[in-house]
Amino acid sequence: MLDEIIKERIKKLKKLEKLGIDAYPEKTKRQFSISQALDNFTSWSKSKKKIVLAGRILGIREHGGAVFADIMDQDNKIQLLFKKNELGEEKLKFFQDFFDLGDFIQTHGILFTTKKGEKTLLVKDFIILSKSLRPLPKTWYGLEDAEERFRRRYLDLIENENVKERFILRSKIIRAIREFLDKKDFLEVETPILQPLYGGANANPFVSYLEALKMKIYLRIAPELYLKRLVVGGLENIYEIGKCFRNEGMDREHNPEFTILELYSAYKSREEAMSLVEELIKSLARQFEKECPESKIFLTKTWPKIGYEDFLKKEINLNFKNTKEQWFEKAKSMKIKINKNDSKEKIAEAIFKKLRSKLITPTFIIDHPTAISPLAKKKQDDKEKTSRFQLIAAGSELINGFSELNDPRDQKERFLEQVKMRKKGDSEAHPLDTDYIEALEYGLPPTAGLGIGIDRLITVFTKAPSLKEVIFFPFMKPKK
Repeated sequence: MLDEIIKERIKKLKKLEKLGIDAYPEKTKRQFSISQALDNFTSWSKSKKKIVLAGRILGIREHGGAVFADIMDQDNKIQLLFKKNELGEEKLKFFQDFFDLGDFIQTHGILFTTKKGEKTLLVKDFIILSKSLRPLPKTWYGLEDAEERFRRRYLDLIENENVKERFILRSKIIRAIREFLDKKDFLEVETPILQPLYGGANANPFVSYLEALKMKIYLRIAPELYLKRLVVGGLENIYEIGKCFRNEGMDREHNPEFTILELYSAYKSREEAMSLVEELIKSLARQFEKECPESKIFLTKTWPKIGYEDFLKKEINLNFKNTKEQWFEKAKSMKIKINKNDSKEKIAEAIFKKLRSKLITPTFIIDHPTAISPLAKKKQDDKEKTSRFQLIAAGSELINGFSELNDPRDQKERFLEQVKMRKKGDSEAHPLDTDYIEALEYGLPPTAGLGIGIDRLITVFTKAPSLKEVIFFPFMKPKK
């Protein structure tokens, strides 16, 4: 059926070409968006103002000697009326013979209201802007599989208004984040995506090769170490919104390519970073409360702070005084995949990731173990813990931050410990970055830093079931 429809449309295209009609003209004369036309409908219809609109045809209905059609642009849609006594029989037949659902059309006409009260453009003239050779999915039922929606997002956007609205919201929320930080005198910066040595998180990188220098390079897993180099250089309040890449599993919370916001503020501590986070997220929740009812969860007066070890103790009755074997057995009983060579703390982290789904209202988890926080400053009163925090909401980790480790000696020791973990089989352990240590030796002031998973934040705000619903083109295994 699909092949027949395509063949028929190609025939129409060839007929148009024989008639000397360009089915893909370079320029249009569109004057207004459909939203502008609807906003000014009363005055323009009253004055019989002639306007030029354009959009994709989403519906065609014949009624007696007239044809109704619906067109849509990015923001809105409007009904068109093609009448024989306005266009002439030949021009009306031309529309009926050559135009299909999915085609883009430019229309010249006057706004009016039908007897049924529908706002409509009475068409005085029209031209084709782009001939669609493939029918829209609703014509042949080709977009029922959820995976097909992600593979061909362009069709998903055409067919599903709520999907388009979610992505427009995503853009607005990111813009609002920028406006918030700009008002706080943060400077937006850019750091390398291609890096000679990856770092800033515990994750496996994507590996590439730079032919010009004959060297292995990596797609960044985080911008952290470069951003902190800028703080060493004297930039006190900075942030970056950009792509990061981690060669890890894919599920509802993970995509190999994702968007992150990282910010750093000199002369600040973890507590001030947590306050900034709360102020930012609450301001977004208030701003988008109408479009994102789910964001109301962030408007609770107080966000509790719970110690990382205290949370685990409450949930599984284990703390770090228990043996590694006890932690290992607990992980096995919870059907969590772990390596026998993993440290006690890494096993605990795997358990924590499963248990955090219980945290629905915004909650700060604080004081993570030093062994799994190689870039965070140790707590002064307990060197086994760090001045780190995570914000968990709707069961998902949205933010990770801490008072930055700025002692180059301690940082070197932590990196070397990570190297030992790597030799024991921990492929996600942080590599030794001697250049970063050298930068710290020039002096990093007391600094607070944090990272926000933009995709996860949008997922929670819009109540999307997975990251795939808020990333335009999530990674998909190619079809054979």
